[in-house]
Amino acid sequence: MTPTGVTGMELDLGGGYRLRPALWNDYAALCRVCLKTGDAGKDATGREDDPDLLGLIYAVPYQALAPEFAFVVEGPDGVCGYVLGALDTPAFYEKLEVEWFPALAARIGDPGPDESRWQGSDWARHAIRHPEFIYPEALQAYPAHGHIDLLEEARGRGIGRRAMEHLMGKLAAAGARGMHLQVSPRNRGAQAFYRKLGFAVLRDWELPRHTVFMVRGL
Repeated sequence: MTPTGVTGMELDLGGGYRLRPALWNDYAALCRVCLKTGDAGKDATGREDDPDLLGLIYAVPYQALAPEFAFVVEGPDGVCGYVLGALDTPAFYEKLEVEWFPALAARIGDPGPDESRWQGSDWARHAIRHPEFIYPEALQAYPAHGHIDLLEEARGRGIGRRAMEHLMGKLAAAGARGMHLQVSPRNRGAQAFYRKLGFAVLRDWELPRHTVFMVRGL
């Protein structure tokens, strides 16, 4: 079944890889890719005791709440990446707060506020119960946002560039005038990749220091 608002369009990425709309039955694959890239682009499997939570925070909600901007990279062995976006960041965050996180929080335990006692995926459980939505005035010239994660097999093939360009084109066609990304300060490779796509680091006192914000017009 194709989600409402998503066409059957595909993009041939060459070498047996293609970009297609993410579907509800891709949820397990979205969680797997998110986990395998969840440590600043590296595998976070050894760190987490719940393999699905990262995907349920950072990937699956896009297919559920903004399916027209949610795509997976599918290769010879199945889904090996995704590119996800939202046209209107504050509206998307409101949906997360009202429609997504409360139901998710009801299914998991509460690790409590004491970080010194957290283990495994407790940080993610706390993030689900206390989500951080960052959209200060400095970002409002770039109201859309997105991100991309690829497994190792899909890297170095030009897939990331084409997938991001596709997402940016879709967002621009829908009316977005600018776009922002959040990148781990430790993920230098991702920052270099985004710079090649025309993004630049945005520096402003309102922005938190635990993540790097990169922006570009569309």
